[in-house]
Amino acid sequence: MSLPQVHPEVTWAQRSSASDVERNYLYVNIKAADVPKSAASLDLKSNTVTFTGDSKKGVKYHVELELFGEIDPENSKVNHSDREVELVLRKKELKEEFWPRLLKTTQKIHFLKTDFDKWVDEDEQDDAPEEDYANNFGGFEGMGGDAGGLSNIDFSKLGGAGGLGDLAGGAGFGGAEEEEDDEEMPELEEEGQSKIQEVS
Repeated sequence: MSLPQVHPEVTWAQRSSASDVERNYLYVNIKAADVPKSAASLDLKSNTVTFTGDSKKGVKYHVELELFGEIDPENSKVNHSDREVELVLRKKELKEEFWPRLLKTTQKIHFLKTDFDKWVDEDEQDDAPEEDYANNFGGFEGMGGDAGGLSNIDFSKLGGAGGLGDLAGGAGFGGAEEEEDDEEMPELEEEGQSKIQEVS
Protein backbone atom coordinates (compact mmCIF):
# COMPACT_ATOMS: atom_id res chain seq x y z
CA MET A 1 0.00 0.00 0.00
CA SER A 2 1.51 3.31 -1.07
CA LEU A 3 1.58 6.28 1.27
CA PRO A 4 -0.54 9.36 0.49
CA GLN A 5 1.65 12.03 -1.16
CA VAL A 6 1.65 15.63 0.07
CA HIS A 7 3.59 18.79 -0.70
CA PRO A 8 5.65 19.89 2.30
CA GLU A 9 5.60 23.58 3.20
CA VAL A 10 8.65 25.35 1.77
CA THR A 11 10.00 28.64 3.14
CA TRP A 12 12.75 30.76 1.62
CA ALA A 13 14.88 33.88 1.90
CA GLN A 14 17.96 35.12 0.06
CA ARG A 15 21.12 37.21 0.04
CA SER A 16 22.97 38.60 -2.96
CA SER A 17 26.38 39.98 -3.82
CA ALA A 18 28.09 41.04 -7.02
CA SER A 19 31.56 40.22 -5.66
CA ASP A 20 31.40 37.75 -2.74
CA VAL A 21 30.29 34.19 -3.51
CA GLU A 22 29.86 33.51 0.21
CA ARG A 23 27.14 36.17 0.37
CA ASN A 24 25.22 35.10 -2.71
CA TYR A 25 22.77 32.37 -1.75
CA LEU A 26 19.24 31.18 -1.05
CA TYR A 27 17.89 29.82 2.23
CA VAL A 28 15.32 27.10 1.49
CA ASN A 29 13.64 25.08 4.25
CA ILE A 30 11.53 22.04 3.40
CA LYS A 31 9.20 21.37 6.35
CA ALA A 32 9.13 17.59 6.32
CA ALA A 33 8.65 16.49 9.91
CA ASP A 34 9.56 13.00 11.13
CA VAL A 35 11.35 11.97 7.94
CA PRO A 36 14.50 10.00 8.84
CA LYS A 37 17.53 10.78 6.72
CA SER A 38 17.56 7.15 5.58
CA ALA A 39 14.01 7.54 4.19
CA ALA A 40 14.72 10.78 2.30
CA SER A 41 15.99 11.55 -1.16
CA LEU A 42 17.31 15.00 -2.08
CA ASP A 43 18.48 15.86 -5.58
CA LEU A 44 20.10 19.24 -6.28
CA LYS A 45 20.63 20.22 -9.91
CA SER A 46 21.57 23.60 -11.34
CA ASN A 47 17.92 24.55 -11.93
CA THR A 48 15.91 22.19 -9.72
CA VAL A 49 15.60 20.93 -6.17
CA THR A 50 13.72 17.64 -5.73
CA PHE A 51 12.89 16.15 -2.33
CA THR A 52 11.03 12.95 -1.48
CA GLY A 53 10.72 11.49 2.00
CA ASP A 54 8.57 8.98 3.87
CA SER A 55 7.36 10.35 7.19
CA LYS A 56 6.93 8.18 10.28
CA LYS A 57 3.41 9.66 10.43
CA GLY A 58 2.37 7.79 7.31
CA VAL A 59 2.71 10.34 4.51
CA LYS A 60 5.13 10.70 1.62
CA TYR A 61 6.44 14.21 1.15
CA HIS A 62 7.36 15.16 -2.39
CA VAL A 63 8.28 18.49 -3.92
CA GLU A 64 10.10 19.58 -7.06
CA LEU A 65 11.18 23.21 -7.25
CA GLU A 66 12.10 24.61 -10.65
CA LEU A 67 14.25 27.57 -9.66
CA PHE A 68 14.17 31.06 -11.12
CA GLY A 69 17.93 30.97 -11.83
CA GLU A 70 20.89 28.63 -11.55
CA ILE A 71 22.56 27.40 -8.37
CA ASP A 72 25.91 25.72 -7.73
CA PRO A 73 24.98 22.32 -6.22
CA GLU A 74 28.56 21.43 -5.29
CA ASN A 75 28.91 24.50 -3.06
CA SER A 76 25.45 24.28 -1.53
CA LYS A 77 24.84 23.03 2.03
CA VAL A 78 22.29 20.71 3.63
CA ASN A 79 21.18 20.07 7.21
CA HIS A 80 18.59 17.31 7.68
CA SER A 81 16.88 17.51 11.08
CA ASP A 82 13.82 15.79 12.58
CA ARG A 83 11.61 18.75 11.63
CA GLU A 84 12.91 19.96 8.29
CA VAL A 85 15.56 19.90 5.61
CA GLU A 86 17.51 23.17 5.62
CA LEU A 87 19.29 24.15 2.41
CA VAL A 88 21.74 26.94 1.72
CA LEU A 89 21.89 27.08 -2.07
CA ARG A 90 24.72 29.03 -3.65
CA LYS A 91 23.51 31.20 -6.52
CA LYS A 92 25.62 30.62 -9.61
CA GLU A 93 25.54 34.19 -10.92
CA LEU A 94 27.14 36.91 -8.83
CA LYS A 95 24.66 39.76 -8.87
CA GLU A 96 23.76 42.57 -6.49
CA GLU A 97 20.05 42.32 -7.24
CA PHE A 98 17.81 39.79 -5.53
CA TRP A 99 16.01 37.16 -7.53
CA PRO A 100 12.45 38.48 -8.04
CA ARG A 101 11.10 35.11 -6.81
CA LEU A 102 12.36 31.64 -5.93
CA LEU A 103 10.68 29.73 -8.73
CA LYS A 104 10.64 30.09 -12.49
CA THR A 105 6.85 30.08 -12.57
CA THR A 106 4.98 33.31 -11.88
CA GLN A 107 1.98 31.40 -10.49
CA LYS A 108 1.28 31.58 -6.77
CA ILE A 109 2.31 28.31 -5.14
CA HIS A 110 0.22 27.54 -2.06
CA PHE A 111 2.94 25.66 -0.15
CA LEU A 112 5.71 28.26 -0.76
CA LYS A 113 6.16 31.06 1.80
CA THR A 114 8.68 33.77 2.64
CA ASP A 115 10.88 33.00 5.65
CA PHE A 116 10.53 36.29 7.53
CA ASP A 117 12.93 35.14 10.28
CA LYS A 118 15.76 35.10 7.75
CA TRP A 119 14.59 37.72 5.26
CA VAL A 120 16.27 41.12 4.93
CA ASP A 121 15.52 43.73 2.30
CA GLU A 122 17.92 43.98 -0.61
CA ASP A 123 19.13 47.45 0.40
CA GLU A 124 19.66 46.40 4.04
CA GLN A 125 21.58 43.16 3.57
CA ASP A 126 24.97 44.85 4.09
CA ASP A 127 23.82 45.75 7.61
CA ALA A 128 23.01 42.10 8.45
CA PRO A 129 25.35 40.68 11.13
CA GLU A 130 28.37 38.78 9.89
CA GLU A 131 27.17 35.54 11.51
CA ASP A 132 24.00 35.85 9.43
CA TYR A 133 25.83 34.61 6.37
CA ALA A 134 25.65 30.98 5.41
CA ASN A 135 29.39 30.32 5.41
CA ASN A 136 29.36 30.83 9.18
CA PHE A 137 26.50 28.43 9.86
CA GLY A 138 27.72 25.72 12.20
CA GLY A 139 26.26 22.28 11.54
CA PHE A 140 25.84 22.61 7.80
CA GLU A 141 27.90 20.44 5.53
CA GLY A 142 28.12 20.07 1.78
CA MET A 143 25.25 17.80 0.70
CA GLY A 144 24.27 16.07 3.90
CA GLY A 145 25.46 17.37 7.27
CA ASP A 146 23.83 15.90 10.33
CA ALA A 147 24.86 18.41 12.98
CA GLY A 148 23.09 21.66 13.80
CA GLY A 149 20.47 22.16 16.45
CA LEU A 150 20.02 25.18 18.70
CA SER A 151 23.48 26.53 17.92
CA ASN A 152 22.15 27.68 14.54
CA ILE A 153 19.32 29.76 16.01
CA ASP A 154 19.76 33.50 16.45
CA PHE A 155 17.41 34.10 19.39
CA SER A 156 17.65 37.87 18.92
CA LYS A 157 15.58 37.49 15.74
CA LEU A 158 12.72 35.70 17.51
CA GLY A 159 11.18 38.92 18.82
CA GLY A 160 11.73 41.33 21.66
CA ALA A 161 10.84 41.13 25.32
CA GLY A 162 7.16 41.32 24.40
CA GLY A 163 7.44 37.96 22.73
CA LEU A 164 9.19 36.49 25.75
CA GLY A 165 6.53 37.98 27.99
CA ASP A 166 3.85 36.28 25.96
CA LEU A 167 5.70 33.00 26.29
CA ALA A 168 6.11 33.49 30.02
CA GLY A 169 2.45 34.33 30.48
CA GLY A 170 1.39 31.34 28.44
CA ALA A 171 3.63 29.07 30.48
CA GLY A 172 2.23 30.30 33.79
CA PHE A 173 5.17 32.51 34.81
CA GLY A 174 3.08 35.54 35.64
CA GLY A 175 2.46 37.64 32.56
CA ALA A 176 -0.77 39.62 33.02
CA GLU A 177 -0.85 38.96 36.78
CA GLU A 178 2.57 40.54 37.22
CA GLU A 179 1.41 43.61 35.30
CA GLU A 180 -1.49 44.01 37.73
CA ASP A 181 0.95 43.81 40.66
CA ASP A 182 3.04 46.57 39.07
CA GLU A 183 -0.02 48.81 38.82
CA GLU A 184 -0.74 48.35 42.53
CA MET A 185 2.80 49.28 43.60
CA PRO A 186 2.26 53.10 43.72
CA GLU A 187 -0.57 52.59 46.25
CA LEU A 188 1.88 50.83 48.57
CA GLU A 189 4.27 53.79 48.36
CA GLU A 190 1.73 56.55 49.12
CA GLU A 191 2.61 56.83 52.83
CA GLY A 192 6.27 57.61 52.21
CA GLN A 193 5.71 59.56 49.04
CA SER A 194 5.46 63.01 50.70
CA LYS A 195 8.70 62.45 52.65
CA ILE A 196 10.51 61.52 49.44
CA GLN A 197 9.22 64.67 47.77
CA GLU A 198 10.39 66.86 50.71
CA VAL A 199 13.90 65.44 50.54
CA SER A 200 14.13 66.05 46.79
